[in-house]
Amino acid sequence: MRFGPLMAILLGVFALAQPIVPLAIAPAFAQDAEIPPMPRPRPDRDGRPAITPPEVSPDNPATEAITAITSAPQPVTLTALITPDSAPITEGLVWRIFDATPAANGEIAMAAKSEDGTARLSLPPGEYLVHIAYGRAQISDTLTVNPGDNQKTYILEAGALRLNAAVTGDIPIPPDLLSFEIFTSGDEATRTPVAQGVQPNEIVTINSGTYHVVSHFGAINAVVRADLQVEPGQLTDATLYHLASQVSFKLVSEAGGEAIADVDWTIKTSDGATIFTELGAFPTTVLAEGTYLVLAKQGDQAFNREFEVKPGPPQDIEVLTTAF
Repeated sequence: MRFGPLMAILLGVFALAQPIVPLAIAPAFAQDAEIPPMPRPRPDRDGRPAITPPEVSPDNPATEAITAITSAPQPVTLTALITPDSAPITEGLVWRIFDATPAANGEIAMAAKSEDGTARLSLPPGEYLVHIAYGRAQISDTLTVNPGDNQKTYILEAGALRLNAAVTGDIPIPPDLLSFEIFTSGDEATRTPVAQGVQPNEIVTINSGTYHVVSHFGAINAVVRADLQVEPGQLTDATLYHLASQVSFKLVSEAGGEAIADVDWTIKTSDGATIFTELGAFPTTVLAEGTYLVLAKQGDQAFNREFEVKPGPPQDIEVLTTAF
């Protein structure tokens, strides 16, 4: 009976003598070593809450202030020079300012126009196209308007041309029988008119460059052509010379006699082309140097004569009724 309680005591003492093992910690180390790290969860795109930008009210005071600053007309001052070293042009300019962006219909709207030497305008900030005309000289350029004071100067590089003509030998031509045309240079098929109906001694302002000039003496075939160079800032004077003459006709019964009235006149070139017709007693025209045939018809009778035109002063051609 005593053996049982003794064994119980010994077992209790043995149990107390064993080291204390932290059983709760050991399994935790073992567990961390065997299980790999868990991946981070991927975001659910379908479940992500939508981010809505804040609405900007058109009535927001800040928006109104910005709009007012960026769209309000700004002062613009434009000047033009003939050459970089010349003084500003004070008159004779026409300024046209267009929006750089075409409208929906493709047209470019005109934003402003001025005929002052110095154009002082008010334009909203933005990009524009500027067209400047000075006589027949013209250029096109760009303009950027920014908030604040805007100033820009344009260089026209313009010159001037003054034309006159005479008959070879410095025989003057009546101004009412002269007119000129100015074309761009190049082949006849590619030339474009710059100025037409220019009167003698008229000063024509044009862009510098080479031009093809045509002088008309009368209205038939007395024509002279020349290529002329116009320099910027300079007046080019040019006189063209015609190999032609004024010619008057009269039908007479004897040399030096009185002109017969009511005559139908026809002038033909040497190759038979008709270049002049008129009804009257004493018609006058201008013909280039050459040989011609004149026909004078009165009633049922016709008279003719061959004649020659030489450069020089006006000449009279008589057709005798005795010559058929």
